[in-house]
Amino acid sequence: MTRLKVACIQMRSGRDPARNRDDAVRLVEEAAAVGARYIQTPEMTSLVERDRARIFAHIDQQGEDGTLSALRDVARARRVVVHIGSLPVRDGEKIANRAFVIDEDGEIRAIYDKIHLFDVDLPNGETWRESATYSAGSKAVIAHTAIGAVGLAICYDIRFPQLYRAYGQAGAQIIGAPACFTNQTGEAHWVVLNRARAIETGSFMISAAQGGTHEDGRETFGHSIIVSPWGHVLAEGGTEPGVFGAEIDLAEVDAARTRLPTLRHDREFALREA
Repeated sequence: MTRLKVACIQMRSGRDPARNRDDAVRLVEEAAAVGARYIQTPEMTSLVERDRARIFAHIDQQGEDGTLSALRDVARARRVVVHIGSLPVRDGEKIANRAFVIDEDGEIRAIYDKIHLFDVDLPNGETWRESATYSAGSKAVIAHTAIGAVGLAICYDIRFPQLYRAYGQAGAQIIGAPACFTNQTGEAHWVVLNRARAIETGSFMISAAQGGTHEDGRETFGHSIIVSPWGHVLAEGGTEPGVFGAEIDLAEVDAARTRLPTLRHDREFALREA
């Protein structure tokens, strides 16, 4: 069977990891109860916090993370694939922004560290320097799961199409960008970026998001989204927490790539300035 139900978990994580963990578990359980077999949570599921010292005060080594442990238990009990969009995990003097894919046995199938860090000055005066706190990853990862091949990315990665192109060419059927997108950039770019990455790769884009006003003052765009390989929006949230799901057919991946075989038509070229 190539048809399955998938779900995005939209959250408004705050400064209390225990409360965020409980919210994530409740929503993942809710998604599993209605038949979702692949369930994705957003970037920074366990903690949304800008202050570096506070982040370090609240996070653990990977093997001690309470949210990771709790969601492994849910995956095992419900026999579902849980894709944790990301958790902050200690990585020496910095922090890894790390995604996890957990299989139906509760085992960690894949780990991915966010490659592209959000160092920007936005027109509305917001300044972000993720590189001051987080270490950048260097490896793209495809998780081979019982429901299909999932290419891993996080938030700002969505603006780098070469990463998604590589996933498409390597056979990923589902790719995503679990995110903590700002309101300003989200309103302008979120939906179109997800649709573009789906169309370019002939993959399903599944992107769970943080949404609303958080305890640290930031405002995130929300609008968790599921897009077909042909670019159709199958589900989209607003700004409130909840479960946003759809039934997908992975046969559409091969169909889209057959109709528009762009992944096979890539060619090397030289760049000349005149």
